[in-house]
Amino acid sequence: MIVDRAIYRDGVRAAEPRDLAAMRQVCRDGGGIAWIGLFQPTAAEFADIADEFDLHALAVEDAIGAHQRPKLERYGDTLFCVLRPARYIEESESVEFGEIHVFAGPNFVITVRHSEASELAHVRRGLESRPDLLKGGPFVILHAIMDRVVDDYAPVVAGLQNDIDEIEDDVFDGSPSASRRIYELSREVIEFQRATKPLAPMLERLLHDPDVNEEETKYLRDVHDHALRVQEQVTGFRQLLQNILSVNLTLETKALTEVSNAQNEEVKKISAWAAILFAPSIVGTIYGMNFENMPELNWQYGYLFALGLMLAAGVALYTMFKRLKWI
Repeated sequence: MIVDRAIYRDGVRAAEPRDLAAMRQVCRDGGGIAWIGLFQPTAAEFADIADEFDLHALAVEDAIGAHQRPKLERYGDTLFCVLRPARYIEESESVEFGEIHVFAGPNFVITVRHSEASELAHVRRGLESRPDLLKGGPFVILHAIMDRVVDDYAPVVAGLQNDIDEIEDDVFDGSPSASRRIYELSREVIEFQRATKPLAPMLERLLHDPDVNEEETKYLRDVHDHALRVQEQVTGFRQLLQNILSVNLTLETKALTEVSNAQNEEVKKISAWAAILFAPSIVGTIYGMNFENMPELNWQYGYLFALGLMLAAGVALYTMFKRLKWI
């Protein structure tokens, strides 16, 4: 669906024609530039725009289907750019990604959004408040959109940094949920890296585009620098999470080893006392057998001998286990 459309002359919003053909004709006659904004258009809704502005079929297919990675392609005199804006959701400690497709022609710009995370109204309002910039044409609009997308990465980077700091505390505090949080955050960082990594090469292509003048190049360099900084930070996050995961696995292994050793010590103690208590039972069992010829049974000191043997066996085993540090 079309959420906004307008003709701009000398950087000022001049008209809002409802008819696409009339809008296109004004642009062709040099009467200004058209900026049409769409939100999740259907193939039927986008077909008329594609025909009227002569958009390439491959780019149209990408814009309708969405789920594209960031890229920059040129079809004749029209640039087709895909961007992945992002915003950090504090409540769920997650990153929400959007998708923006921009067609920038000689005298028109068409933007296609596929999520609420890719709001462009603030970009339009910002440019409309600066006619001196907006009169620069479609490339100024493309630059403003890219600049806003890259700037909006800053809160995401800050949110991810805070999450990593919390995870580090969880790891060293022995939190049982640390591993799960590490894997979940790693998935977010990988997705964020996929959204940001292609930006620098895209901007480099624009910097070397013959249609980009010197003044526009200055603005692009600034966006390029910001994109590189974000890329470096995200790469550092991924490496840091890998290191945290290694430390967490080491600490978990150490904890499991300590538990296993403690269990082994308990088993040793139980086994030692069982052996000590079992030795007198053997003596008692032997002399409890009903045989006729057992000389000790008729011996005057047989009872004392049996008690002494039980005690001696118990003391001997206790001494041995004590030396072995089993008890």
